[in-house]
Amino acid sequence: MKRKTVYIFHEQALNYKFHDTHPFRQERLNMTHDLMRAAGAWSDDDMIRPATASIEDIARVHTMEYIQAVRELSEPSPSEDALQKAEKFGLDEGDTPFFVNMHDSTAAIVGGSIEACEQVMSGKAARAVHLAGGLHHAMSNKAGGFCVYNDASCAIAAIREKYDARVLYVDTDVHHGDGVQWSFYTDPDVFTFSIHETGKFLFPGTGFVHERGDGEGFGACLNMPVEPYTEDESWMECFSELLEQAVSKFKPDIIVSQHGCDAHAYDPLAHVYCSMDIYRRMPLLIRQLADAYCDGRWVALGGGGYDIWRVVPRAWTLLWMTAVEHPLVERLSADDPEPLPEAWLEKWQPMYVGRLPTTWLDRPQDLGVMPRREEITKKNRQTKELARLYLP
Repeated sequence: MKRKTVYIFHEQALNYKFHDTHPFRQERLNMTHDLMRAAGAWSDDDMIRPATASIEDIARVHTMEYIQAVRELSEPSPSEDALQKAEKFGLDEGDTPFFVNMHDSTAAIVGGSIEACEQVMSGKAARAVHLAGGLHHAMSNKAGGFCVYNDASCAIAAIREKYDARVLYVDTDVHHGDGVQWSFYTDPDVFTFSIHETGKFLFPGTGFVHERGDGEGFGACLNMPVEPYTEDESWMECFSELLEQAVSKFKPDIIVSQHGCDAHAYDPLAHVYCSMDIYRRMPLLIRQLADAYCDGRWVALGGGGYDIWRVVPRAWTLLWMTAVEHPLVERLSADDPEPLPEAWLEKWQPMYVGRLPTTWLDRPQDLGVMPRREEITKKNRQTKELARLYLP
């Protein structure tokens, strides 16, 4: 019998770690697993351990020269020749430095996203969640933005090769989903939609409305760059209107979404000022659109998120609970905050120097009001209308 939703996890993903002071920290996965379990929404029976991606799986997107460089730099003591090539491949001392067992841990993440898509496309499950995935910045021959291999692109390429299906990729990370966009920029059967802080102020400096695909893929790329300090209502207005229009026109066979949760006001690496409420409303809309247009086929990946204590566990647990249709999601309201499980707070609060949130959603007084709300909303609406012009 087909299962409704499966959770994909390979323990090697926890070894995807650059160094102790790097902002990308996989402890967030353990914290999320604990919160999912404490909420009564997750058990080991939901979990599938994927196979590690093969070289052939990764080579659907990445060049063999790059894969070989990643493998060589994964050794405990890389050769002098490998070290000299590190900068060329974006694996030097910048934002994505090489680390021991880098290839194996990233190949496990790629394998997880491929397995998630296979579970759904084969009909074994209606939905799949792979929170270790979403490394959307990696290019065919270069690392960047904390991403070594682009698991989302590899998984979409596997879908295209095996099933010849039309894929809608939805990226909600605060940073533009550049690696996935460029992977399929000329493919008319992969539609990429990214909502993110404008590249005028934030890495990777791309994702403008004029980026709309090329050749046969012209029109199958949609970007919604929002202004710094955008709040919930403006973010959701832009997201929902453009996504609904894109889905209705493109008519995908499956939705693959990336759920970086760094558009939250607490995140230290960006300037968008949303609350936890978008992480309640946004996945619900994606699920509804998948049900309406794709016979329910939906794969949700993780992504960025650098306040690993106050934001990531709540946002990703809400994503999982939306996928499994947990009743708690339906009754959440910022006006009447629902408390987080006491057991989870008791376990993790002693490890955090500040105060953890005690409710699923942020209360209005927790974040305050941005003084330029009207101006920012107006600018976002102007950008939304420009982006809408490029839809087919």
